[in-house]
Amino acid sequence: MALFSYHRHSSQPFFTFFLFLLLKGVSGATFTFVNKCDHTVWPGILGKPDIGSTGFELSKGSTKSFQAPTGWSGRFWGRTDCKFDDQGKGTCATADCGSGEINCNGGGASPPATLAEFTLGTGSMDYYDVSLVDGYNLPMMVEASGGTGSCGATGCGADLNKRCPSELRVEGGDACRSACDAFKKPEYCCDGEFGNPNTCKPSVYSEMFKSACPKSYSYAYDDATSTFTCSDADYTITFCPSSPSLKSSTDSSPKAAGSDSGSDLGSGSGSSVEQSALGSTSWLADMATATGSASTRSKPFGGSILVAVAFFLSLLLA
Repeated sequence: MALFSYHRHSSQPFFTFFLFLLLKGVSGATFTFVNKCDHTVWPGILGKPDIGSTGFELSKGSTKSFQAPTGWSGRFWGRTDCKFDDQGKGTCATADCGSGEINCNGGGASPPATLAEFTLGTGSMDYYDVSLVDGYNLPMMVEASGGTGSCGATGCGADLNKRCPSELRVEGGDACRSACDAFKKPEYCCDGEFGNPNTCKPSVYSEMFKSACPKSYSYAYDDATSTFTCSDADYTITFCPSSPSLKSSTDSSPKAAGSDSGSDLGSGSGSSVEQSALGSTSWLADMATATGSASTRSKPFGGSILVAVAFFLSLLLA
């Protein structure tokens, strides 16, 4: 009896450790949403399998967490300026999912929307990114914790709504459309003959997004600097991060003379020269969409030349 009692007791630590490993393998990752905006955000969730919600209200300064199993794949985004009644019925001004409810019920974000995309590994690495391919509506950052691998922070901390070219700006200025959504041209949408990485190149518009947010996807084949991997991590998705830490490692973003050299790329302030170059560019749309040939628009450095022209013109006109 004493022997049985001894073995029963000594097996508990082993069983606890085994249970921990089993649950760790099944649990996948914890996603924690943080709202640092000065207004309420209504995150939307689209993914499989179900993690207990497809949409919820996240008031200013609040957090909420969900557990996702290994193999989960999906995306998150933030809806803004939503109007819901006591029964949870209503719509949102940006990134609405079309369900007519707080829960998105399988509906995706209506562009433009900043997207955080995840695929959790099953005995392998997780893949994640923040995408501006469908446009932009909110600053968003993704940070990994407790994992192994590159596990880098990614996202877009800049307020691109303030930098959005007039031809991409949504009425009211609460979101910035992608060139694909605005112009419906295959070279911007990476469709048809432009449906592969050899023919679909960055445009002047995607390069504006990339300059402001160098770690985010700016167009469909922007993989090299925009996809991140990590293993056994939990993730925090922050809306309107108060102190963006997404400064480019190369500090490639142009700065106006006399600007603070210590300011982070993606902070959203932008110089007056940059605002002039990016904020009023109807002539740029003509060059990029109407008057230029397809071969000219698809060259990878064409956008850089146009941005440089805008930059120097703004200096002359200042």
